[in-house]
Amino acid sequence: MKQVEKLINELTQQKLERKTRRHFLMDCVSKMGGLALAPLMFGCDTGVSKKTSTGLNLSERDLNPLAPLPPPFGGKAKSIIYLHMAGAPSQLELFDFKPELAKYHNQPCPESLLEGRKFAFIRGVPNLLGPQAKFAQHGESGAWVSDFLPHFSKVVDEVAFLKAVHTDQFNHGPAQLFMQTGSPRLGRPSLGSWVTYGLGTENQNLPGFVVLTSGGKTPDAGKSVWGSGFLPSVYQGVQCRSKGDPVLYLKDPEGMSRDMKKNLISTINKVNKEEFDAYGDPEILARINQYEMAYRMQIEVPEVMDINDEPEYIHELYGTKPGTESFANNCLLARKLVEKGVRFVQLYDWGWDTHGTGHDESIDMGLRNKCREVDRPMSALLLDLKQRGLLEDTLVVWGGEFGRTPMQENREGKTQSFLGRDHHGDAFTMWMAGGGIKKGASYGLTDDFGFSGIGEQVSVHDIHATILHLMGFDHEQFTYEFQGRPFRLTDVEGELIRKILA
Repeated sequence: MKQVEKLINELTQQKLERKTRRHFLMDCVSKMGGLALAPLMFGCDTGVSKKTSTGLNLSERDLNPLAPLPPPFGGKAKSIIYLHMAGAPSQLELFDFKPELAKYHNQPCPESLLEGRKFAFIRGVPNLLGPQAKFAQHGESGAWVSDFLPHFSKVVDEVAFLKAVHTDQFNHGPAQLFMQTGSPRLGRPSLGSWVTYGLGTENQNLPGFVVLTSGGKTPDAGKSVWGSGFLPSVYQGVQCRSKGDPVLYLKDPEGMSRDMKKNLISTINKVNKEEFDAYGDPEILARINQYEMAYRMQIEVPEVMDINDEPEYIHELYGTKPGTESFANNCLLARKLVEKGVRFVQLYDWGWDTHGTGHDESIDMGLRNKCREVDRPMSALLLDLKQRGLLEDTLVVWGGEFGRTPMQENREGKTQSFLGRDHHGDAFTMWMAGGGIKKGASYGLTDDFGFSGIGEQVSVHDIHATILHLMGFDHEQFTYEFQGRPFRLTDVEGELIRKILA
């Protein structure tokens, strides 16, 4: 009751403040500004509108920003599960088989590969490092997969490989931002935010964009990789946990009933609505919706984030252990979330930075151990989605922020005790499955050492353009007005990767 009384007192105080000369002048300025900004913020909206006391026309979408919308062009995917391996896995130990590189193992790197190049840690002339895994062809597609991924080798006919992805970023933070937001600099909306902004979500009791992390740390770029940038904050990712309470502070304090919480939220939002009527700030609408979403989440989130009730064969399929924080648990949760109508589920698994500075970062031992953590669950995710009829309209994306060099890292020119590879953006591998992707496809070629793409190369913008296309958007038309110009996820670049589309 004390909280309710406090809010009522604050509301009374605000009403009194508006009668003072200072607040009168501030009110005049803000309303003039609101009138000036109205065409920029809401002028392009074509939905059913309601007029507020500020004179702004608000559509139903403004009042309910997560309401589901049909895609402009009828996309084949309804939801996305994006598996990001933070730290950048080595394509040369997983998918890009290079027998020629094995022949030249431990020999000095040709100068042609080093001339004019800048690396994060390599100095001088390093030695070439042959593949530290055994490769074989699998499935009807004959895809090359190493023995680091025995489970995944059985589902390769479901996926399309992109073998010559390239990026111009070679440090983790900027590269992760680029891969997730389309820009290496802070301030842009993440891919999940764009998709949720464009399509809303089918389940109004859950966030449209959910983030799950594993590996003990968040990505180097921090929470900006799932931020909403200049989009309203209601579209940012909501981080959930697979251990403990799924969302921090989701439970009510002791002694607070459900009805009391409802009255509290109503009082808070009454204050917020009066603030919006006074100043016309669209971020206030986002705040209102977030309060109401949090209230609804209290009922549905604990149920959907509980994997204890899953049958034993599902736990065996994924390798899950309820009550722990793991990539396996997160993969199972991702399936449950899209099954419940969540639009975008982002998984980040930390620990793929294999420089060779220790056992856990070695390319032959540490990388193999990381693969053991993800191999079974990511393969199970594809099988589980398929058996439930969800894979055909769920797009699954896998990859890191860049790749690894075919040379052994010689940090500051010194040979290291463990085998490792430096950051490399010229050519690396990603894969996609489901949601309109051609099964068993492979696109892109690299040279004999896997250093550079030599055919069918794709950029980060190309990947984003293709993902948006599968969700029903033309990436060149899907924009948001900010600072006087239309922004888009793909900036001024991006081409569809048509050969991997079903």
